[in-house]
Amino acid sequence: MTSREAILDAVRSLAVEQHAVPALDAVATAAGVSKGGLMHHFRSRAALVDGLVERELQRVDEAMVAAAEQRRVVRTWLDLSTPDSADIELYRSMSVLLLALSSGQSSMPGQVADALRRWDRALADEVGDPTAALVIRLVGDGLLMNSLSGTPLAADATAAVKAHLLTRHDR
Repeated sequence: MTSREAILDAVRSLAVEQHAVPALDAVATAAGVSKGGLMHHFRSRAALVDGLVERELQRVDEAMVAAAEQRRVVRTWLDLSTPDSADIELYRSMSVLLLALSSGQSSMPGQVADALRRWDRALADEVGDPTAALVIRLVGDGLLMNSLSGTPLAADATAAVKAHLLTRHDR
């Protein structure tokens, strides 16, 4: 594991634990690097948050690319939209962190918008209808928001929504 990855893992753990942007010293200690080593990779707390969000966007991109190769984009999107408890805590923390750093220092809003356009294209390519693809993405967004807010749909309702969409669009 690289120092950069260790730092991002430490930021993730501390952010989930504290629900706040962790102090640079705490991140360095948790990652087992010097503060100078930390600053080599991330010059500010905002850069730490950006790095964490960027890594998560990359993780979703990789999953969507692999899904496109197997014609499973709809299924993958809906599965990603119903995260497990560890990911829910991460996403909640990232939301708090991004709000705390919403002073315009972050490049993440543009990167998130670019990622959404990529994912919308992948869904539309699979479904063959950009409007149906947008509906699928927005349903996924709603499922994720319900999970993040602590009010997820019941498992049988979630399964029914997924089955409804997959019956029509999963090939």
